[in-house]
Amino acid sequence: MNKISALVNMVLIRYYKHMKKKQIYDYLERLSNLLRNEVRRAGAEYGLQPVQVEALHYLSICNRYSDTPMAVTEYLGQTKGTVSQSLKVLEKKGFLSKRADKNDKRMIHLKLTGAAKKLLKKTIPTPLFSHACEHLDEQSQIRITNGLTDILQVIQRSNGMRSFGVCHTCRYNKKNKDGSNLCNLTQESLSQTELQLICREHESVA
Repeated sequence: MNKISALVNMVLIRYYKHMKKKQIYDYLERLSNLLRNEVRRAGAEYGLQPVQVEALHYLSICNRYSDTPMAVTEYLGQTKGTVSQSLKVLEKKGFLSKRADKNDKRMIHLKLTGAAKKLLKKTIPTPLFSHACEHLDEQSQIRITNGLTDILQVIQRSNGMRSFGVCHTCRYNKKNKDGSNLCNLTQESLSQTELQLICREHESVA
């Protein structure tokens, strides 16, 4: 009887784990669709596709080591061809400019224009999302943030993806005695603003 009970419990545990996993996926998929539709409507006003708005959003939160076409491709999980075409459209419409790296002329940096910053201020986060967050207390927002962070990090680690974490949480970030910060990977100083931006070279502190 004990063996049968143990077997039944094991089956139930697996069943509930599966159901919970599916429920989380269904919620995330539904939220993604709702938000993407909002981004699509916002972008349509400027003749932009969602992926193009997402590229602009990424470039608004990344640091100087991560504003390249390759970094945009890695962050969005799109093909090089898709990202290349999107960047051409954004440049043609006056939402970004390209600059060659001062040390390596083969490397191109992407910079947002004033028009792009104005667009993002109006559309990201979307009104739908902002309105929803206003109905959540601080503790609820913290719990949601922590939960989503856990899921994202597990997916990234298990698939060998770059974390694109915030600079101040990176193992390369070094606090100097005078209070300034240094990137131990590039040996360049970091401003307080840069510490809040995401980086393709980010590695979590062990």
